[in-house]
Amino acid sequence: MAKSRGENGPRAPAAGGSLSGTRESLAPGPDAVAADELSSLGSDSEANGFAERRIDKFGFIVGSQGAEGAPYPLSHRLEEVPLEVLRQRESKWLDMLNNWDKWMAKKHKKIRLRCQKGIPPSLRGRAWQYLSGGKVKLQQNPGKFDELDMSPGDPKWLDVIERDLHRQFPFHEMFVSRGGHGQQDLFRVLKAYTLYRPEEGYCQAQAPIAAVLLMHMPAEQAFWCLVQICEKYLPGYYSEKLEAIQLDGEILFSLLHRVSPVAHKHLSRQKIDPLLYMTEWFMCAFARTLPWSSVLRVWDMFFCEGVKIIFRVGLVLLKHALGSPEKLKACQGQYETIERLRSLSPKIMQEAFLVQEVVELPVTERQIEREHLIQLRRWQETRGELQCHSPPRLHGAKAILEAEPGPWAALQPSPSIRLPPDAAPLPDSKARPKSSKQIQKEQRKQAKASGQLDQAPPTGPAEVVAAAGDACPSRDIPPKDLAPQNSAHHLSHESLTSQESEDTYL
Repeated sequence: MAKSRGENGPRAPAAGGSLSGTRESLAPGPDAVAADELSSLGSDSEANGFAERRIDKFGFIVGSQGAEGAPYPLSHRLEEVPLEVLRQRESKWLDMLNNWDKWMAKKHKKIRLRCQKGIPPSLRGRAWQYLSGGKVKLQQNPGKFDELDMSPGDPKWLDVIERDLHRQFPFHEMFVSRGGHGQQDLFRVLKAYTLYRPEEGYCQAQAPIAAVLLMHMPAEQAFWCLVQICEKYLPGYYSEKLEAIQLDGEILFSLLHRVSPVAHKHLSRQKIDPLLYMTEWFMCAFARTLPWSSVLRVWDMFFCEGVKIIFRVGLVLLKHALGSPEKLKACQGQYETIERLRSLSPKIMQEAFLVQEVVELPVTERQIEREHLIQLRRWQETRGELQCHSPPRLHGAKAILEAEPGPWAALQPSPSIRLPPDAAPLPDSKARPKSSKQIQKEQRKQAKASGQLDQAPPTGPAEVVAAAGDACPSRDIPPKDLAPQNSAHHLSHESLTSQESEDTYL
């Protein structure tokens, strides 16, 4: 993926040229087309050559891959999770998200394991926001996205962004319609980023990243997750000279020597620069390479553990594509080798196989950072200092949280029931619920003291809740627990709140 304004790296196909799996011309249609879970019919479908459009569980048009040769394979041979298991995972993730700071502080390993198992689809967008720190960014910058959205933007970027819109997942129902709501939101997010970071501007590889985010969350949340990816997970990737991606190409190639000496030797003998095969992989986080179910699983782990997941996926693909003499028999030259890496075997990209290989591959953050220092030193010796001074890379959710300047407000879901302004605030939702025996014991005490209660009706927050039969302890509440922000605490850990449901896309 090339920077739109530069000539470094592989260039995007010119308008009107042959594009594998993209549409240079999408016929205009209505902004939205009604579609049920299995199939839909509309003028968009007919104009684009689909007399009857059937949509899979991820929103892609069924059968479009074979018709158009999409570079991002759609979902087939899916690893279906039993419904009961999925419901259990949803319940566990709801508990984590409703008590996020506590889990991140004390049970981060459990979060990592659950990300490796896969985030439930109904909570994936919300979980990505929490893992990436996008939720914190949004809370720290209220109204910032709206301000950027209302700004006119730089014309030199707007034209380039607009030309790229229809190239992003044109066989997904959200982006199939030129000028539809999906393309409009994608334009808003990308334009906002050029205003937020005018020194970087726009890079074509940001478009598929933003599009994947928009499939799972509204535009404002997608914008802040994009900011986190560009600044914390992959800093410097989308800068003008693409120096960071070139450096990571050398790191990947060096790590390959440890993981698969056979593949490393073959690529060295063929003098194939890493940029020829890993640029799109890394800059798009494999969103345009893997089957969609595998993309989502990789992103789940990427948001939790950071860029080492991207390195591991690349190493696994290289190892299984070129890692044995038998596989190299059909790759005698540069062209054949590059074609092999562009047309990877479906077996090695299959969800269960790929995730297992990635989890087990012994490549750590420490190894990546050590190799980064080595390659940076070589770069400085041969090319001089880096022109792009990007911030240090943070390896995953925990590192991002720890780097956040404190003190910060605890992440809390918005309330399901909004109280009127004059209502008494509720006690801290972290209090443990009482057992049935404790409740009965308190009821007996209240019965004995009923005469006193009649004379002195409850006025304090804790007394109000106890009198109402709530499960919170009826003890004196410290003044800090009566702060206005705690009035927003929700009462149920088992259901999504009204505002958070906006962050949850099925």
